[in-house]
Amino acid sequence: MKTITKHYIDGAFVESHGREVIESINPSNGKVIGKTLLGDEEDAKFAIAAAKQALISFAHTTKEERASMLHRLHEVVAARIDDLIAVMIEEYGGTAQFSEIIVRSAAESFLQAEKALQQLPLVRTWDKTTVFYEPVGVAGLITAWNANALFISVKLASAIAAGCTVVIKPSEMSSLQTQVLLECLHEARLPSGVFNVVIGRGDVVGAELVRNPDVAKISFTGSAAVGEKIMRDGAATMKRVTLELGGKSPNILLDDVELDKAIPTALGIAFMNSGQACAAGTRLLVPKSRLDDVKKAILGAMPAFAVGDPANRKTTVGPMVSKKQYEQVQAYIRTGISEGADVLVGGEGHPQGFEAGYFVKPTVFVNVTNDMTIAQEEIFGPVLCVITYESEEDAVRIANDSRYGLHGFVSGADLQRARRVASQIIAGRVVINGMRDDQQAPWGGFKHSGVGREFGTFGIEAFLESRAILE
Repeated sequence: MKTITKHYIDGAFVESHGREVIESINPSNGKVIGKTLLGDEEDAKFAIAAAKQALISFAHTTKEERASMLHRLHEVVAARIDDLIAVMIEEYGGTAQFSEIIVRSAAESFLQAEKALQQLPLVRTWDKTTVFYEPVGVAGLITAWNANALFISVKLASAIAAGCTVVIKPSEMSSLQTQVLLECLHEARLPSGVFNVVIGRGDVVGAELVRNPDVAKISFTGSAAVGEKIMRDGAATMKRVTLELGGKSPNILLDDVELDKAIPTALGIAFMNSGQACAAGTRLLVPKSRLDDVKKAILGAMPAFAVGDPANRKTTVGPMVSKKQYEQVQAYIRTGISEGADVLVGGEGHPQGFEAGYFVKPTVFVNVTNDMTIAQEEIFGPVLCVITYESEEDAVRIANDSRYGLHGFVSGADLQRARRVASQIIAGRVVINGMRDDQQAPWGGFKHSGVGREFGTFGIEAFLESRAILE
């Protein structure tokens, strides 16, 4: 049993003023593995004050000084990759193979921010005009539970590159993971107050960050409903915002696609992070003429996506993060059935042999229409909807018929055609023939998938303001 009673404020671990206790539960077996004292408004105000004071000098550091800090942050996180993977598996239930990807990407994000910083001009001149790009101020970073180390690292790296000081509010469901990451970050010996971390509830600590006039910027990853509230409440103090709010990503299989390759890839894209991924391609759009072949290919490929112990490196689908999340996914499965979709594989209940934890049967629905609840709402579990289309134009129409626009996928043998289709999908990123990442490419969405972009120079620019001086 691990007990956490301290936050990280002004360069030190300090006792929590808040007294509410939350339990950490291993989602693989439902057992309590830790307890955390949650922060309150006073803890948040203390952290904001520390960040405000540190900003006075940190805002005037050079590119070279901040690049050196980013490099040190990479080194300290990379040194404890195994520990970070282990705690992600234990507290979150992330599979070993996915947890390793997330943690290594977290460490890499500091190097990527260092590279982007060197590429980004912070001064521009023409005629008798000079434009300076300067840090926006104290930033509040509010992160979700499904990739804790990565979200914190990406946002922190961009903010530091820009010269901002920060207060981080991680998900209270990730306190054990946050503690290990904090131990890493502390070893980088950044100036006191540059980064501060208060673990607490969104409606307490997060709300203080959003309403506090000393916080100039909010960068948030989470649900659309909370993102909308941040925009409304932050308007009172003219908060700058970057919001990454999830998705219902389409994956279009064109009629010339090789199903023996495309279907296993499509299932991997749908079930990544056990389906708890905003970028997951959970709407599989297939030609109506090839539906029978698609169903056969899915049935043939599904054994590779069985539920298992997340610590086993062969496991591809682990548990849901919590009992609440498990019940939410079950409710969506029941809704899909009641609305007329057919279960091709999976369905309600626990997989056999995994009744103790929050495991869900990887489920594929067929005979889904795009107006069904399961095709429109983000389920955040291993549930895939197969939707048929009549033509290329029909596929694009269905793909864009969503309130979300974060990610998209297109698969086909004719690359030029695939590119043409990809260019018509309203999403912040579209990947052709597979699933790839690029930490220099912008990450963010259209419509209800959010506002602004992260990663690379785009992520740093989100923490900058411009000042023009004319002579």
